[in-house]
Amino acid sequence: MKGVVFDIRRFSTHDGSGLRTSVFLKGCPLRCVWCQNPEGLDPHPSPVWFAEPCIGCGTCIALSASGGVRVSGHGIALDPHADEAWDALMHACPTGALRWDSQSIEASELADELERDRVFFRDQGGVTLSGGEPLMQADFAAELLGILRARGIHTAIETSLAAPSAKVQRVLPLVDEIFCDYKLADDELHRRLVGASNQQILKNLSWLLHSSLRDRVTVRTPLIPTMTATEENLAAIGSDLVALYPNVRVELLNYNPLAAAKYRDGQRSYCFSDEENPQLYSKEAMHAFGEVMKDAGVRNLIIEA
Repeated sequence: MKGVVFDIRRFSTHDGSGLRTSVFLKGCPLRCVWCQNPEGLDPHPSPVWFAEPCIGCGTCIALSASGGVRVSGHGIALDPHADEAWDALMHACPTGALRWDSQSIEASELADELERDRVFFRDQGGVTLSGGEPLMQADFAAELLGILRARGIHTAIETSLAAPSAKVQRVLPLVDEIFCDYKLADDELHRRLVGASNQQILKNLSWLLHSSLRDRVTVRTPLIPTMTATEENLAAIGSDLVALYPNVRVELLNYNPLAAAKYRDGQRSYCFSDEENPQLYSKEAMHAFGEVMKDAGVRNLIIEA
């Protein structure tokens, strides 16, 4: 079983308990306008250009046979769907500025690589599967999680729950710590800002919070200014979650303005322009959002500073 992985980040402290190695699986069915990892949306490996190592030699442009590589205002623009000999173009690049954005790797091979980090995990750390949406590669995720569990490595997952129930119910019992999103309570807003209905997500969330796994779960709401970070939305989310499980653990995630930098390749549009991009919420503002959740009945609340 092979999976498509677009990043492996070590020494993470925000993706579960302890020090963790986070594995980012490619592909996501959603299209959040504020997506933090747009490079993980397409499930297929794609060519990518990196500005920093590029020396502007023009080799890739000269060898491009179908217009897949061209000059743009940002430096180099790629058309990943062009019929190019991408491996040959990447081999010809003298600095490695042109490369694939991900790798295909067998579950057992990846597990061996991750096990080398065991010395850093200590008692509470481990491996977290993230994305993209890791449940888009449910078979690969299940195989990898099974191997890691057999080797005694603690596992976590970050999921939107935007997946068929069968995949959710197959994969999540293999995980020690579950982080799932509840972004928007209003289905129309969810369709407009996230790109899909929230009904399947809520169905999976209901199953999860009524299951024996519920105390492994942290439900996260990212605070996006003018979108998810409204009193109306937070109050509705809090009420919905408490109705499913009164002791549900909820985490409010501060807005991350740095994600905008990932959109400067000109291939995607971010929800805020550079001039309008808001800053992190202050501690006072985060506390105020927390009070809205508490008023809705949430008593097990984590607030990211």
